[in-house]
Amino acid sequence: MKKPDFDAVLNALRTVNDPDLKRDLVTLGMIRDLKVFEDGKVAFRIVLTTPACPLKEQIKSDAERAVRTVEGVKVTEIVMDAEVRRNGKAGAGALAEKGIPGVTHIIAVSSGKGGVGKSTVSVNLATSLALEGAKVGLLDADIYGPNIPTMMGVTENPKLFVDPEKGEMFVPPSSHGVKVMSMGFLIQGDQPVIWRGPMLHNILNQFCTKVEWGELDYLVLDLPPGTGDVQLSLAQMLPMTGAVIVTTPQEISLQDVRKALNMWEKVKVPALGVVENMSWFTADDGKQYRIFGEGGGELLAKKFNTRVLEKMPLVPAVREGGDEGKPIVIRQPESEAATLFRSLARKVAQEVAIRAADEAAAPSLQIGNFQST
Repeated sequence: MKKPDFDAVLNALRTVNDPDLKRDLVTLGMIRDLKVFEDGKVAFRIVLTTPACPLKEQIKSDAERAVRTVEGVKVTEIVMDAEVRRNGKAGAGALAEKGIPGVTHIIAVSSGKGGVGKSTVSVNLATSLALEGAKVGLLDADIYGPNIPTMMGVTENPKLFVDPEKGEMFVPPSSHGVKVMSMGFLIQGDQPVIWRGPMLHNILNQFCTKVEWGELDYLVLDLPPGTGDVQLSLAQMLPMTGAVIVTTPQEISLQDVRKALNMWEKVKVPALGVVENMSWFTADDGKQYRIFGEGGGELLAKKFNTRVLEKMPLVPAVREGGDEGKPIVIRQPESEAATLFRSLARKVAQEVAIRAADEAAAPSLQIGNFQST
């Protein structure tokens, strides 16, 4: 039996492209710990750019097919892994140059319009990314209307500890695999937050510098409606990877959302895509009703040179899950809405990975040692 040639195996893997990144797995540094054995076995890891990669099975099967064309290969052992890579782009402010320690990507969920289901998208996006195996945090930046603790079912407050260098720090509680921080933890019951701009900026700065997030692949920001102090402060403070834009189909929503997209363009935060929420309602007889019209998401995406990531139905169970603190992806994981939210998370991760690959050099190839058995 002829032992497979190591270089031949590596060259075979150079013919396999990541469908999103349009480059081969070897050049991208995705092939790790490649080993070739005397009995014809070839073993290696494929390290994807996100655990939420929607094409992982295709990449694995393409790699296996390529390796099996090499003379002498009898068995392939492929381990699928993931490593979320940082992109090189940062925002405008002093904090933006440093980011948040341990946080790889910051994703804003924005609308410019109230009542479009932005927070619902935020909690289900964050929870879906966690279900895919990512390390995720969720920052409720809606200081005046902090609903995320209720929607995530968080029943404990952040813990406090004193760091010798940073001073007093918050440790965010977790729910459904997501670390959560919110103004809702710092106020009592129905107490209103009556603050002007400088106070808002100060609390946001504390959320960025006084919260011990640990290692996160993605920090999702649930932003308030509008294009005001919160959005501008965070755009200056944080190196955001991009913004997910939430709208409903009708023109009255699109008017405000267009303003939000223009704002993100001005502060150089790219739009990852559009989520058209409340796109349809399915009645008991199975008939679909487009209560808020249709086509608005496509018009918005076309105007701003992005894409519709997903269209979401208007479903009572989604609202009920928010009230109960169980996002629909947890409450009814097999439902249509949950399936669409899981798809949305994979597409957002896909967009983030593409941008990171375009801006950062691939890590050095780690192919292990030539081994015989």
